[in-house]
Amino acid sequence: MSEEAVTFPGARRPDRTRRVNSHGVGIAVYEWGDEAAHPLLLAHGGFDFAGTFDGFAPLLADGGWRVVSWDHRGHGDSDHAALYSWQADLRDALCVMDTVGHEPMPIVGHSKGGGVCMQLTEARPHRVSRFANLDGMPGKWRHPDVADHERTKLLESELAGWLDWRAKAGTLARKPGTLDELAERRGRMNPRLSREWLRYLVTIGARRDPDGWRWKIDPSMRFGGFGPWRPDWSLERMRGFPVPLLAILGLIEEEMGWGTRPEFLAPYMPADARVIAFEDSGHFVHIEHPRRVADLVLEFLA
Repeated sequence: MSEEAVTFPGARRPDRTRRVNSHGVGIAVYEWGDEAAHPLLLAHGGFDFAGTFDGFAPLLADGGWRVVSWDHRGHGDSDHAALYSWQADLRDALCVMDTVGHEPMPIVGHSKGGGVCMQLTEARPHRVSRFANLDGMPGKWRHPDVADHERTKLLESELAGWLDWRAKAGTLARKPGTLDELAERRGRMNPRLSREWLRYLVTIGARRDPDGWRWKIDPSMRFGGFGPWRPDWSLERMRGFPVPLLAILGLIEEEMGWGTRPEFLAPYMPADARVIAFEDSGHFVHIEHPRRVADLVLEFLA
């Protein structure tokens, strides 16, 4: 297949791009919609990038919002950092928010972006008007709170392994491949997404080097925890969540999904929160059903 320009039906690149300095780390920021419209923050998940919203964000923008998203540190076109943590992502989100305005604004977060921004909402409730969480609600599955392992189970050998990994992290590089090879690799983690969409993502989230395409995600990051953070901490505070909450869940289990189900959440949710479950969707609800999710979010924000 050709490696020329790749498009996808309904996908639209941002209307504006800029950079934000977050405590010395450059964060790539993207906007869709009228710059004079009311702002809405849109946060992507772990090992994703703002370009994964190219089919969803334009629908919110066409609904009358100034949609603002950003690449998390170490993802997409944002700077790489020496170390990564949940708290650092939270500070980055607040820095982006500060460049948009200081009046309360809604936030929509997917997966890890939903978890991080829920904590941001709890810490700065006067800055957030409403919150929509796209399959990022805490569930039974105990996420490791550091990469690969639970902190309570780290043994001397595992600590040594992590230190050895960090010692060589600065020399690591992601494996190159053709556009189709990178699309195939991502397809193993996103098995329900079409090949056409995955090929499109490569052209946004990867760069083309002389020896092939490489994902821009920092190779020093490994799948595992974002640490320190555990779903229990969010669940125990959920009843007092300070703003109206909409949770949309994808019930088909996937490797990157959180496995959260409505019946598990029910005892923890605020009385006025709304939970909607998609029986026919996996973790990436906004990519599988962009129009359906956008309509629910726009109705909630209205």
